[in-house]
Amino acid sequence: MSTEAVKDDQPVDPLQQKRISTAPVSRIIPPLNFCPVEKQLYRSGQPSVINQSFLQELNLKTIIWLASEEPAEEFLDYCSRQNINIEFVGMINDYNYSNINPWDSLDERTIKNALELVCNKDNYPLLVCCGMGRHRTGAVIGCLRRLQGWNLASVSEEYRRFAGARGGRILVELLIESFDVSTVELADAWRVADILLPLPCCSYSGG
Repeated sequence: MSTEAVKDDQPVDPLQQKRISTAPVSRIIPPLNFCPVEKQLYRSGQPSVINQSFLQELNLKTIIWLASEEPAEEFLDYCSRQNINIEFVGMINDYNYSNINPWDSLDERTIKNALELVCNKDNYPLLVCCGMGRHRTGAVIGCLRRLQGWNLASVSEEYRRFAGARGGRILVELLIESFDVSTVELADAWRVADILLPLPCCSYSGG
């Protein structure tokens, strides 16, 4: 084969010759309806396997699970491997609920228990989540906003923003509005999360 023949050949695209020497970077995908609430406090729907790389970036210490059913097995396994503490606030059992519809487990007691965990800085970084990250999570975050002194119009606007195309549930908004924030008890004043201070409406059970 002559030199001229080689020169006349179609040149090879250098991109086709390039070899991948390292694996592609993992995609960082947040969970459904994920959003920061405050510094080191987040909300979302139930994370799935594709969200695990994203969760690792948050260095979570605690997850508050608000749904009445158990989370997916792969989610539980991930939390176990990462030493993340899961608080099953919304789960129903014979001890704390009796003769109750599983879908009615979101009540003032559930919200109170969740908020007392949120108000404790020992639990941070912290994620509040439920199946879709809409109504149950929205109710807890809405009551948290009331603890922070937000007006009801702003609280409702934030809730509806995550409620989806069908809009919010009037019963959830009424629950947020009627929730007695003075029932939230904090064990020790010095353990209150800094981002939530001051909280004059809360009672303290410790010194």
